[in-house]
Amino acid sequence: MLDIAKRFPRHPLTFGPTPIEKLSRLSDHLGGGVELYAKREDCNSGLAFGGNKVRKLEYLVPDAIARNCDTLVTIGGVQSNHTRQVAAVAAKLGMKCRLVQESWVPFNDAVYDRVGNILMSRVMGAEIELVDEDFDIGIRESWQHALDDVTAKGGKPYAIPAGASDHPLGGLGFAAFADEVRVQEAEMGIRFDYIVVCSVTGSTQAGMIVGFAADGRARQVIGIDASAEPDKTRAHVLRIAQQTADLVGLQHTVTADDVVLNTDYAYPAYGVPSDETNDAIRLAARTEGMMTDPVYEGKSMQGMIDLVRTGFFPAGSKVLYAHLGGVPAINGYSYLYRNG
Repeated sequence: MLDIAKRFPRHPLTFGPTPIEKLSRLSDHLGGGVELYAKREDCNSGLAFGGNKVRKLEYLVPDAIARNCDTLVTIGGVQSNHTRQVAAVAAKLGMKCRLVQESWVPFNDAVYDRVGNILMSRVMGAEIELVDEDFDIGIRESWQHALDDVTAKGGKPYAIPAGASDHPLGGLGFAAFADEVRVQEAEMGIRFDYIVVCSVTGSTQAGMIVGFAADGRARQVIGIDASAEPDKTRAHVLRIAQQTADLVGLQHTVTADDVVLNTDYAYPAYGVPSDETNDAIRLAARTEGMMTDPVYEGKSMQGMIDLVRTGFFPAGSKVLYAHLGGVPAINGYSYLYRNG
């Protein structure tokens, strides 16, 4: 155990440990040779439907408070789950929120910028700036401009990069996730052979790599790239994992070999679902009543299903699917799913 939650300042924003459920019907549908489970990060908080970024933000908030900041400033795409969660956290803390939402997804649904995540952010009172810039997981000029603007107007901004990832504390939340899983494994009397997780800005997978490295499972964390920029994502994951390993004092050197990133399912582009992604979304919904989204979880679900079907996981494996949330984004694709 790394005991992350006991060793680092944390502002509780979640309900507690997220539930793990067995996906029996999906497992059976895929032949029954692999046992699938889901850890429901989508059910982790009452803050505007929660999601994986809330777990990360628990470790950033104490820093923001200690610095006497009054405005959380972050960036994402138009249907960003992350920006919605930052808006919710700001509302909970009584802070202001400034969101930069760029045109990262080449998807033209008539209601794309009026429903789902961005609608909730507006309802929660966030100040939103729409910027016509293409997708990139790096540090953005528009975000820096927003930070400068808050300062110029007398505010004290707290900078949260896309996905809460490229931040000194960005990997702590999902290093703690591994501690939580180990406790639940002991309670359930099982041990997961693999953990499947969607990866884009990097800190979710990076934190897991560090957390599971503590018991020798770093390379059992299977990242499913959804960025369609895998070289950048892989570099981010490695850098954040190494940074987090140093921060927590991990007795293991994180190397490039520890970053397992499958690049087969991000097509045709970031935020645009393939027919196979849509099939996976429907299969998870119709076997387990579990909704996934077309940007992140649909693609990692597609990846996990395909890896089961192609025999990547040895027979008898227990596989934990990390459901990171993000389902509100499906509303931006309403025409695509108009008939289910």
